[in-house]
Amino acid sequence: MTNDDRGGLRRQLSGRQIGMISLGGALGTGLFLGSGLAISMAGPAVVVAYLVGALAAVVVVYAVAEMVAVHPEAGGFGAVSDRYLGPLAGYVQRWCYWFAQVATVGGEVVAAGLYVRFWWPQAPLWAVVLVFALGIALVNVAAVRVFGEVEYWLSMVKVTVLVVFVVLALLLVVFGLPGRGAPGLAAWTAHGGFLPNGLGGLVLALTVATFSYGGVEGVAMTAAESRRPERDLPRAARRVVLRLALFYVLANGLIVAIVPWTRSAAAEGVAQSPFVELFGSIGLPAAAGVMNFVVLTAALSAANTTLYLGARTVHSLALDGYAPRALAAVNAQGSPRRAVLVSAAGLGAAAVVSAVAADTAFLVLLGITLFGGMIAWLFILVCHAAFRRARRDLPPSPVRLPGAPTTTVLGAVFVAGVLVITAFTDVFGRAWQVGLPFLGLVLLSYPLVRRRVTASPRR
Repeated sequence: MTNDDRGGLRRQLSGRQIGMISLGGALGTGLFLGSGLAISMAGPAVVVAYLVGALAAVVVVYAVAEMVAVHPEAGGFGAVSDRYLGPLAGYVQRWCYWFAQVATVGGEVVAAGLYVRFWWPQAPLWAVVLVFALGIALVNVAAVRVFGEVEYWLSMVKVTVLVVFVVLALLLVVFGLPGRGAPGLAAWTAHGGFLPNGLGGLVLALTVATFSYGGVEGVAMTAAESRRPERDLPRAARRVVLRLALFYVLANGLIVAIVPWTRSAAAEGVAQSPFVELFGSIGLPAAAGVMNFVVLTAALSAANTTLYLGARTVHSLALDGYAPRALAAVNAQGSPRRAVLVSAAGLGAAAVVSAVAADTAFLVLLGITLFGGMIAWLFILVCHAAFRRARRDLPPSPVRLPGAPTTTVLGAVFVAGVLVITAFTDVFGRAWQVGLPFLGLVLLSYPLVRRRVTASPRR
């Protein structure tokens, strides 16, 4: 398959939509819901965890943008892995990534259901999840320009309110607000100090922080539907890095400065966002309700983007013969509707899991997502090293990862370390329990699938 063959997908996404889509996948439960889990592990040192995670995300997003700007084809970084690492790598990476997206979309709608409980505590989680799942599926089976516009405005809501949140929180911390004095950063060292749970707590928080940035690689999946990929992808990569650093590092630093970390990590755990807790703590219950609406919007936005990523991934697998050919079909609007419906399995799974295990549903899906996402990041970085070697004598990409190949290697080592750590944690142990058997199944299935593919169309 040539670079210009997009498998029937249409270039209908504008630069502004791609920029918001890249944020849509990363600004979801990882920031609004997962931050409470990270704070419970690291305390005020959660700032360091998110800063380190941001550096890893910078490496990944620049690496993937550098490669896909040269190869803007269906399948994004999975197709590039097929090209530079071979068909087995492309097969394994895309199936693991699809698995992660299916779990992620389920986790996001479960999170959305938890947010609804802020207003209606007795609402059945499974019923709320089911309603949201149907709405997200409908948006994704429409033309991609409809998806892009819906995602643009969903992301715009959360980005705008996050900016307002950061500004107000900064004013409170530095100058104070009416009826509330400026707390400064005293809370960073109170309640057990900056590292209340020691270095071990910080290391564990790195797993949550790194997961939070999952989705930054999603910009690559828009390549085949971008109107001007050589311009839009590098621009989106640069902007998303700055925005994520602002939102994750600064926002969490302000939270632990205003709300004691012990309260953000209280017994309710992930049942209530620290962002909502923040507004409630300063005596603004109406604002807390507004913020809860915003984080609900953020979760739905992330689910919307994640379903898009999963559908495009399995669509590209079908194009290469690694998934049923029927999933390569697109409708008259250029939408891979069958691939969307198959990827929506995560929505149905979320409804089932939330019905039978409402209290642990989010953590189960979080662990599965982390495993698949980190496998995909590892492949991206290994592929980037091969990409750089293969293109040594060719014109450079319009965007380049600074410091490569050193930064590529360091990023891969960090991601591998995070993946190993998950095996020794109670929260993410399920990641290996489910993810490792799935990885084994993918590897075992490859020889059988490969027999049906006489040659890889992309190679």
